[in-house]
Amino acid sequence: MHHTIVMTGASRGIGRVAAQHILCQSPNVHLLVVARGSSGARLADELGAGGHAVSHVVADLGSLERVRSAATEIHDRLERGELPPLRGFVGNAGIQHTNALTEGPDGFESTFAVNVLANHLFVRLLQDRFTAPARIVITTSDTHFGDFKHNMGMVPGPAWKSPDVLARTGAFPRPHTMAAGRTAYSTSKLATIYLVHEYARRLPAGIDTVAYNPGFVPGTGLARNANPISRFTMRRILPVMTLTPFATSRNAAGRCLAEVVLGTIQAPTGSYIDRNRVDRSSEESYDPQREGELWQAAQRFTAAWLPGQARSQMT
Repeated sequence: MHHTIVMTGASRGIGRVAAQHILCQSPNVHLLVVARGSSGARLADELGAGGHAVSHVVADLGSLERVRSAATEIHDRLERGELPPLRGFVGNAGIQHTNALTEGPDGFESTFAVNVLANHLFVRLLQDRFTAPARIVITTSDTHFGDFKHNMGMVPGPAWKSPDVLARTGAFPRPHTMAAGRTAYSTSKLATIYLVHEYARRLPAGIDTVAYNPGFVPGTGLARNANPISRFTMRRILPVMTLTPFATSRNAAGRCLAEVVLGTIQAPTGSYIDRNRVDRSSEESYDPQREGELWQAAQRFTAAWLPGQARSQMT
């Protein structure tokens, strides 16, 4: 059966590899990529080479208004029958800043807006167009463990606070530092797992949601906002670590992501998939009270971009 998969973060890194594998492994897929500016059209042309069905919509994920516009366009195209039924959403895009003071156009701290709220708004606006069986995949990170085993001391662990605090700039000590920016990142990835657990409770049967952890993948675009030394280290030095068990190559992580999206790696809804296997996330990531509080906060934060019917669903 021909079906649509919507994907963010397909332009580079593991997302680009995953998109290529999805199209090669499943010829019935129409892949709809969400990307900024003119890069979306170029990406769709490149991925569509060889006859694959690929289209794009334009969105800057740091702006909830532009996320709403993109999701509404996708929703309308599905409703008009211009796209085959929606069977998947891949929230792979992510960002990490060199501080915790970067504010997006809607007044939210940028890391939280892109890594958490953009995914939530996409899921909420598209939820009534999913055709079961469907799978929502949100890319998370093992930095949410906050221990040396999982991040080798390179990223501070999460520092959970009220979502109303996390959503604003300056949530962490010394917010102008790189350490605060990385703390914002690891905390946002803990938040994605909380939302995956809440989606598993609230989404209708047949619409599964899982968190995917690619492991430490050097050489991707995640450090693009870092200083020149950090960017050079991530691109030229740390990729050597993929020869050890401590890191995952971009190709391996992308292939695993594709298998998760296509269901080759089977997992019940709400699962945490560590590369190619279902595993437990951190003990801190299992907290129904925090999950419910984050859900309610995300609902409030995105309410202005949701139509009345969507606001009332899954409450």
